[in-house]
Formats: sequence, C-alpha cells, structure tokens
Amino acid sequence: MNTFLHRSEDRGHVNIGWLDSKHSFSFGSWYNPKYMGVGALRVINDDNIAAHQGFDTHAHDNMEILTCVLEGTISHKDSMGNERHISAGEWQLMSAGTGVKHSEMNNGDVPVHMLQIWIIPNERDAHPNYQQIERDPKKSPNEWQLIVGPNENAPMHIRQNAEVKAAYLEKGHTLEVKATQKFNYVHVIEGEVEVADQVLKAGDAYLFDEDANIRANENSQFIWFDLNN
Repeated sequence: MNTFLHRSEDRGHVNIGWLDSKHSFSFGSWYNPKYMGVGALRVINDDNIAAHQGFDTHAHDNMEILTCVLEGTISHKDSMGNERHISAGEWQLMSAGTGVKHSEMNNGDVPVHMLQIWIIPNERDAHPNYQQIERDPKKSPNEWQLIVGPNENAPMHIRQNAEVKAAYLEKGHTLEVKATQKFNYVHVIEGEVEVADQVLKAGDAYLFDEDANIRANENSQFIWFDLNN
C-alpha cells in the first residue's frame, strides 16, 4: 500500500488579522516542496474569516474551486452575475474556465469557518459556471454524501475525473472506502478516526491506494477525495 500521513501541524499557517488560515498544500506566501497537492487536488485552505471582512474582487481561471462552509455565511459575487449566500451545510463549485472575477465577504457579525478547495480541471478554457447545493452530512450521518463528480447527474459536475464525498460518522460507526482510482485522500474536519491503523484528528489527512475502513473514535466529520490523477 502506498500511503502518506499528513499531520495538521505540518500545514502552513497564515494569520493576517481578519484571516486565519491553514494551508494543506503550498499556497500564497507559504511554500513547502513536500506539500504541492495530491494528483489534481491542489489546494485545501482551512479559513476563518472575521466578521465584516473577506476577499475583495480577484480573478481565477482554469481551476475548479469548491467552497465548503462549516460555520456562518459567506457572500459571493462574481462577473457571471451571481450574487449568492453560502451558509453552513452548503457547498459551492465555481468552475473558473476562461476566467472569472469574484469576491467572498463575511457580511455577518460572527466569524465564518470554511474550506476552500482547488482541483485542476482536465479541460482548459471552458466556459465558466457556478453551482451550489445544500449537503450537510450531519443531517444524514454514517453514510457518504456525494458532493461533486465527473458525471452530469452528480449533485455538482466537476471538470475532472474525480469525486468528492463528505461524511459525518458517529462514534463507533464505520464507513468503507472503495479504492477504485489512483489516489484516495481523506481530510478530517473534526473528531478522531482510524484509517488503516492510523489515527487521524482534526486537520490531519491520509493518502492511500487500497480499500480501507474509516472508524470513528468520536463523532467525526471528514472529506474523501477520490482522484484518478
């Protein structure tokens, strides 16, 4: 089994006052050649954004940008004409394609906690699009919730041969990971789980390429990235 254990404390940490962020992979001012992504998965930023603060308008292209809001509400506005609010339990996928400008602001009175995830597309210079769903695994515990996939009938369609699934696993319960593709990367959001004899806590992640079971030592939430390249 080819494996890699990625501990929370090995993530980059950037705190600029209004933004307190931990980077699983090299991003912005934080660079570590050991952590450059997993296959097409390029970014997992664990962001805490102060009240009435956020990211001003900026540009992206040729990237699949997935946002998972864990606490609070983030307000999104983009050059495609979308003005939306993404609240805890909701997910957004912005396929930047040929280029899009957007802002993400916390207009509320409480901090926002969210994950920003970037996946490199397998199609360049496609037409930008926007998708958003509610998919809170805490409402359906102990089972996988598909968030994005390569097929048009997925909850949100991503331009890559990849699936992203989320789960909330109650203490003592187990979920199976069927390793059908090259990379399986499990990132823990909260709690503590065991994967193939490895104990993972919040912020930890584990890369593996064979079938495995995930067992919750306590109530836990995590994401499974199922990647072909």
